[in-house]
Amino acid sequence: MTWDTGDYWLTRLVFQRGLGVVYLIAFLCALNQFRPLLGEHGLLPVPAFVRQVPFRETPSLFFLAPRDWAFTAAAWIGIALACLVITGIADRHYSWVNALIWFGMWALYISFVNVGQTFYAFGWESILLEAGFLAIFLGSRLAQPPLIVIYLIRWLEFRVMFGAGLIKMRGDPCWKNLTCLDYHYETQPMPNTLSWYFFNGPEWTKKAGVAFNHFSELLVPFLYFLPQPLASIGAAITIVFQLMIFLSGNLSWLNFLTMVLAIPAIDGRYLAAILPIREPSLHSPHLAGRIAVAALAILVAILSIQPIRNMLSPRQVMNTSYNPYHLVGTYGAFGGITRQRYEVVVEGTEDSVITSATQWKEYEFKGKPNDITRMPPQIAPYHLRLDWLMWFAAMGSYYDYPWFVNFMAKLLENDRAVIGLLKSDPFGNQAPKYVRAELYEYHFAPPSIHSRTGQWWVRSRVGSYFPAVSLDNAEFRRLLRRQGWL
Repeated sequence: MTWDTGDYWLTRLVFQRGLGVVYLIAFLCALNQFRPLLGEHGLLPVPAFVRQVPFRETPSLFFLAPRDWAFTAAAWIGIALACLVITGIADRHYSWVNALIWFGMWALYISFVNVGQTFYAFGWESILLEAGFLAIFLGSRLAQPPLIVIYLIRWLEFRVMFGAGLIKMRGDPCWKNLTCLDYHYETQPMPNTLSWYFFNGPEWTKKAGVAFNHFSELLVPFLYFLPQPLASIGAAITIVFQLMIFLSGNLSWLNFLTMVLAIPAIDGRYLAAILPIREPSLHSPHLAGRIAVAALAILVAILSIQPIRNMLSPRQVMNTSYNPYHLVGTYGAFGGITRQRYEVVVEGTEDSVITSATQWKEYEFKGKPNDITRMPPQIAPYHLRLDWLMWFAAMGSYYDYPWFVNFMAKLLENDRAVIGLLKSDPFGNQAPKYVRAELYEYHFAPPSIHSRTGQWWVRSRVGSYFPAVSLDNAEFRRLLRRQGWL
């Protein structure tokens, strides 16, 4: 068996289309959510951020124009470029045109991420940016695939998978005793419908799931670098593993992106069995292209030193970029598993005076649990950023999340852009007089209760999370002023 005799023309085509889909989803999220979250009048306004942070620390095109029109225009341009990739128009002719389109998507998306603050502080943002940067050097469909870049993408996938496996073994002991899935399906950031069924499934399936996790993350990634067909087998196992996670929860586009990153390990001759696309006559890469690929390999090798040290360290950190361009980072997920699920339930009232008889109405979010009778929705691979941050907020105090205070003010102001991030507005087009937030502990409803009442959740009140306030409340206004919202 020789080292690598695979054919990667079709592999590259499928990978580029898949990564283009992820970029499309990311830019759609920016179009729909960036302005209410981070726009000029958002929860964490970008104009205030760029006045405080120097460009060299977090380079972004939005330093030139931190305005709502620029955010919207950039999202639409990103969507258009992603569509060029998905339809195949981008790589139809010259490699340099293809490279410019990929560079444009990378430059636009890093501009969102680097000013996105806590709303863009997710590991999959850096994974997408690193993958998108490598895709710049893959060439067009008329050029021979650069094998070095194929292996650099496998190296990225290796760090995503193996880093996740290591951080689990060094983290929560439930990973070693195979009990983490006893909690995870219920306490993960945003369960979906199947999460309830997985949670209430036989105990052996949960232990088997953890064992398969360890196999897929700690052993399988080494197959990516072995000759065919072993590399393709490793990629297939990874795709199956990620598909199972995708079916059991809403982890944004992380699982879909990880499946896409496994494609470069697959021999294109296997893909041809299901995608009978004729390979055109290919030309060798031009000298400039070969020089660029060689420089990329050297850059990745140098930047890999810190991630390797991190993977070898007993104090391994999770999801870290070592440079402002999000190249060759450290990745990992769910080193610790929460045992209880807490939810912040936001309420408002039209009453002008708060009494024991005041009627409070709940604001319903699109993805996170609120209504105990509502079926947990399937959101992924779309990313609901506010809903995710609400999961984090429930594990601490609103003092730790300044955006939450501004969110409550936006509800009192009847800010339509922010309210548009929610599933529904219980007050129509009218602003409430007061808002507050209560903290609840949620559990999946047992099958007996679910079959009898249709409930998916049971909940119990823990206490107050945020006091009842109005826009006339002096303490509330002082808090807003202290954080720069007034």
